Amino acid sequence: MPFKATKVSLYAWQGTDRTGRKMSGESSAQNPAQIKARLRQRGIIPGKVRKKFAPLFRAGQRVTAQDIALFTRQMATLLKAGVPLLQAFDIIAEGFDNPRMRCLLEGLKQDVMAGSSLTSALRKKPQHFDELYCNLIDAGEQAGALDTLLERVASDREKSQRLKARMRKAMTYPLAVLLVAVIVSAILLLKVVPQFEVMFHGFGAELPALTRSVIGLAEYLRHSGWLLLGGLLAAALGVHQAQRRSSRFRDWLQTRWLDLPIVGPLLRKSAVARYARTLSTTFAAGVPLLEALDSVAGATGNRLFKQAVLMIRQEVCTGMQLHVAMRNSGVFPNLAIQMTAIGEESGALDEMLGNVAGYYEGEVESLVDHLTSLLEPLIMGVLGVIVGGLVVAMYLPIFQLGTAI
Repeated sequence: MPFKATKVSLYAWQGTDRTGRKMSGESSAQNPAQIKARLRQRGIIPGKVRKKFAPLFRAGQRVTAQDIALFTRQMATLLKAGVPLLQAFDIIAEGFDNPRMRCLLEGLKQDVMAGSSLTSALRKKPQHFDELYCNLIDAGEQAGALDTLLERVASDREKSQRLKARMRKAMTYPLAVLLVAVIVSAILLLKVVPQFEVMFHGFGAELPALTRSVIGLAEYLRHSGWLLLGGLLAAALGVHQAQRRSSRFRDWLQTRWLDLPIVGPLLRKSAVARYARTLSTTFAAGVPLLEALDSVAGATGNRLFKQAVLMIRQEVCTGMQLHVAMRNSGVFPNLAIQMTAIGEESGALDEMLGNVAGYYEGEVESLVDHLTSLLEPLIMGVLGVIVGGLVVAMYLPIFQLGTAI
């Protein structure tokens, strides 16, 4: 009968040490008795132990990709230092403030204590550990080099997180400026323009076309602004839900992103970098090429590249060389294909794929920096045109009146 792990919960405890000093903290366990036993092992006389509920559902306490990357790096470091696996789980869990992460690690530890391999324990948490992660850990356990594979996985995850962070950082400033532009424009249209409109009624002259357009826009926002805002929010929510629930819509959207003039090349090079980095890591870990391509297909993060990798796998199955299959797919650049060919001829495919990944990761970083430098003046220009246009539209009748006088 397979072992079923008992549910792990978070407990807050109080106690005193050997000197009588009061101590308190939080820890994850199956029941209060386990908490008390651990405290006694640490030389602490346990007092109150109560279950905590609220922190587990507090906003911002979910397990993030950064948490998984940090766990992987710490586990690799501890295993390299000779720390036993079960003890490593305890040490790492104590370093996390996130209660959900502590409960996740405690659950993994319980599965390993029950006789499961680390890979089997990880496969029970697919929402946190994908197929690629589990396959690499499985290769490390079978080869007796778990610490080495964990280190490679940690490096791969850390590079991926750094790349995503740079892309998010590049988009944060333009979005913030656009938000400010929208807020300032809304204030001008709803509060300032009506004051000018009352004043213009006394002129008795025909207003310029630009001024009439701005006044009409202000009237529309006053009467139908909430309807417009609700429609925009509903559309954004609809797109978000469709992207989450419909794989067909998500695939279509990802394909359309690749056709954009500036963002498209960035996403393509990012997908090539992920493909090369993931395939290099799995191949170096001793995973057979066909199995590695299965995992790589889901790691590219794009439908077009996923289909291309699956097609590459089918052609490699028939005996075709990897670089020829990559060329036939039509989505990989010549540099990546040529370096792959050199790696196959020299017997250093993993090393050459690592070089490909490093090159395209550098290209992505350079593109992100270039995009950021282009967006800053562009956004400031848009902001100036919007706000400046509203101001000019309001003062244009006053300038014409002064000229007439």
